[in-house]
Amino acid sequence: MGRFALGIAATFAAATMAVAEGAIAPGDVEYDEYGAVAASLTGVAGDAENGKLLMNKGAGNCIACHAVSALSELSFHGEIGPMLDGVADRWTEADLRGIVANAKVMFDGTMMPSFYKTTGYTRPGDAYTGKAAQGELAPLLTAQEVEDVVAYLMTLKET
Repeated sequence: MGRFALGIAATFAAATMAVAEGAIAPGDVEYDEYGAVAASLTGVAGDAENGKLLMNKGAGNCIACHAVSALSELSFHGEIGPMLDGVADRWTEADLRGIVANAKVMFDGTMMPSFYKTTGYTRPGDAYTGKAAQGELAPLLTAQEVEDVVAYLMTLKET
């Protein structure tokens, strides 16, 4: 099997595994009129410690765009997104869940990635290589990882 075929197989496998049993599928997330998501995506409380890890690595990597004083030991905080200090005082848990899952619902035209979305992507690779992935893509974060990031963000209160 060629490298391209292996990549497609891995993407399909990741997409099918990304929605754990009992989790709300990305296409079934209910956003309110402002983009908030009231219901937990998993029904399981988020793990703030894992959320903290996701802020700096993997598909989360929130600090690539946002600065967070509580993570000052980490290098290269971004400046294109708003500072996240005190974010739990500015937004509700439902708001933060909606923003992390798919900020484009709340903020039309934002450059923030949609972390829990599997369809509707523009695939510029078709114009350049002809090898853009087809079909559903795995979300950048699993439903539980979204809950974990939200749990961590809820710890960021004004001091």
